[in-house]
Amino acid sequence: MKRPLRAIAAAGLLAAGSLVAVALGGTASADTQICEQFGSTVIQNRYVVQNNRWGTTAQQCINVTSTGFEITTQNGSNPTNGAPTAYPSVFFGCHYTNCSPGTNLPIQVSQLSSATSSITYKYVSGASYNASYDIWLDPTPKKDGVNQMEIMIWLNRQGPIQPIGSPVGTTTLVGRTWEVWRGSNGSNNVISYVAPSPITSMNFSVLDFINDVKNRGAITSSWYLTSIQAGFEPWQGGAGLGVTSFSASVNGGGSTTPPTTPPPTTPPPGSGCAVKYTPNAWNNGFTADVTITNRGSSTINGWNLTYNLPAGQQVTNAWNATVTQSGSAVSARNVGFNGSIAPGGTANFGYQGTLSGAYSSPTSFSLNGVACSRA
Repeated sequence: MKRPLRAIAAAGLLAAGSLVAVALGGTASADTQICEQFGSTVIQNRYVVQNNRWGTTAQQCINVTSTGFEITTQNGSNPTNGAPTAYPSVFFGCHYTNCSPGTNLPIQVSQLSSATSSITYKYVSGASYNASYDIWLDPTPKKDGVNQMEIMIWLNRQGPIQPIGSPVGTTTLVGRTWEVWRGSNGSNNVISYVAPSPITSMNFSVLDFINDVKNRGAITSSWYLTSIQAGFEPWQGGAGLGVTSFSASVNGGGSTTPPTTPPPTTPPPGSGCAVKYTPNAWNNGFTADVTITNRGSSTINGWNLTYNLPAGQQVTNAWNATVTQSGSAVSARNVGFNGSIAPGGTANFGYQGTLSGAYSSPTSFSLNGVACSRA
C-alpha cells in the first residue's frame, strides 16, 4: 500500500532534527536532498521523484540526481511480516494529484498502442526490501487517492518478506518466468509478479503486464492506466539502494472498441460438464482454483457457473472470471478471453476469500443451469 504523496509548494526547509535541506516540488538540476516525509521534485522535466515515507516516523532521506535517486538515510525498521516503511520512487503519470510534467496519463487501456519502460537498480546487502515496479489502474481517470488495481513487479526480494495475498501460479512475460501472487491490502487489489532471482536492469513492455492482468479478469479495457513507478519498499535498512536510471513512454491510438462477451448458451441435451474445485485454506482465509470441463459434443459459448458457498466464506477478489456473491449464492461468469469451451476443453478461474470457522468446499455446481458432476 502506498500512502498519499503530499504536494507542498515550498522549498529550502530543513528536516526536523536534521541539517539536510529538503526539496518540495521544483526541478532537480543537480543533486537534491529530500528528507521531508512526502517531498518530491522533478527530473528531466518529465518524471517525479518522491520520498514517500508513509510507514514509519523515522527519518528517510534520498539524494535525487538527473537520472534517478539513491536512499542516503533510512532509519525506519518495521517487522517483515507487516507493511514496509516507505516507497521512495520515480514515476510517470499522476499520483495523489501530483502529475509528472506533460504526462498523457490517465489513458484508457483500450487506447494504449504501446507502453514501454527501462529501469536500472542499484542494490545493497544486509537489508530487507523489495525493488518494486508499480503499475496503477482504476475504472475512472483518477488523479487522486487510491486506485483500485496495483500491479507490482518484484525485481529483487531480500529478507523474509512476501507479496500481498497468496501465490496463484507462474507465468512467462517479457522473456522471463515470474511467480504470480494475488490478494488485497484492504484498499486496493494487488497482483504481484516476483522474479526468482534479482534483476538489475530491464527494458520491457509495461503493456504485457497490463494485458496479463486483463486476461486474469482483474481489469477490463475500459479501465485507465494512471501511473507507472519504480522504487523500493524497505522494511529494515536500505541506505545505498538506488534507481540509477528510469524512462517510460506511453502511446495512445489503440482500439476504441472493448471486447464483447457472447451471451451464455445452454449445453445441448445429452451434454455434460464437470467441475474440479481445489481449495487452499488457512486460519481466516482461503483460495480456490476451479476448472470447468465441457464433456458434451458442442462448444459452449459463454458460461455462468453457479453454486453455494458454505457458511462463513466470503469472496473478496477473483481472476479469470467475474465472481459475484449474494448470501451463500455464487455466480462465476466468463471474461472476454475464455468464454468458449470446446468439447473436451476446459476453462479455469480462481478467487480468494475470507473464512470464519472450519473450512468446507461447495458440494454441487450448475453450468448455464445444467447440473455438473465433480471431477
